[in-house]
Amino acid sequence: MAHLVTLIPGDGIGPEVADATVRAVEATGVEIEWERVQAGLGALAEYGQLLPDDVLASLEITRIGLKGPTATPIAGGHQSINVALRKKLGLYTNFRPVRMLPGLKTRYQDVPLDLAIFRENTEDLYAGLEHEIVPGVVESLKIITRNASMKIARATFEYARREGRGKVTAIHKANIMKLSDGLFLKCCRDVASQFPETQYNELIVDNACMQLVMRPETFDLLVLPNLYGDIISDLAAGLVGGLGIVPGANIGDNHAIFEAVHGTAPDIAGKGLANPTALMQSAVLMLAHMGEREAAGRLQRAIEEVYRHRECLTGDVGGTGTTSQFTEAVIRRM
Repeated sequence: MAHLVTLIPGDGIGPEVADATVRAVEATGVEIEWERVQAGLGALAEYGQLLPDDVLASLEITRIGLKGPTATPIAGGHQSINVALRKKLGLYTNFRPVRMLPGLKTRYQDVPLDLAIFRENTEDLYAGLEHEIVPGVVESLKIITRNASMKIARATFEYARREGRGKVTAIHKANIMKLSDGLFLKCCRDVASQFPETQYNELIVDNACMQLVMRPETFDLLVLPNLYGDIISDLAAGLVGGLGIVPGANIGDNHAIFEAVHGTAPDIAGKGLANPTALMQSAVLMLAHMGEREAAGRLQRAIEEVYRHRECLTGDVGGTGTTSQFTEAVIRRM
């Protein structure tokens, strides 16, 4: 029986990396029925909405989405598509594994990096609750709840148990924000007590940033409130080559969306230069989520082999290959 997946190609280079990823996923032999829907600037131009109703209608049926990068107009009152999807579908876990691909030349290329970030996805300062108290004075509310904090902590420790990971680090600023970040830490400690086989420790966010740059190999799993998670996710991506490399997933109790977290790169759109690695690795996470772990492993190994032999890599990672040539190389390796 075929898996149903909502495909959201996105804007700019989105359709190119999405088509490349679909080809790679289908080459694994897993049968997928793709329902292609439009969101982003293209949808705004055609339907007058950044996030048309048929996107959510499709996701209600499929429960799983694969999403390319989408653009949100600056100013004009449009809510980010990613934020809207997370809120409407209850995608409280933002999951970002960060691993060094073999053969990739970065200043950390010889460091055995293999960490994963669990970012709470629905509240904190990103709740967007702001108001002007008096002219020239604006207040933004930081919302931390026990419910959301327990959910992200439990998701982290359950992953650690399931995947055999040894350590969870909670990142906070509870020395200053004693109530809000203090509540987040209390929830992490409560959950940690139920997983005695997993080492648990805590780091203040500014120290965590320094340690990630100096000794990134000492980290395993990180659990963070929304704002810190957003910042540290991109910092960690920079250690392994940037946002064009790392995958991403937004997961809730009933839905999951797997996405490339890089931009739409309109300057190279349509030129066959886009690197589909991030979305392909997101598809690896998607396959594993669907229970197709063997296929997920084969696709991941194929991507790694292409990088190891520096075969048809795109220009952003030091190669001269096109999107299509890179995709063909991955498929051959499978």
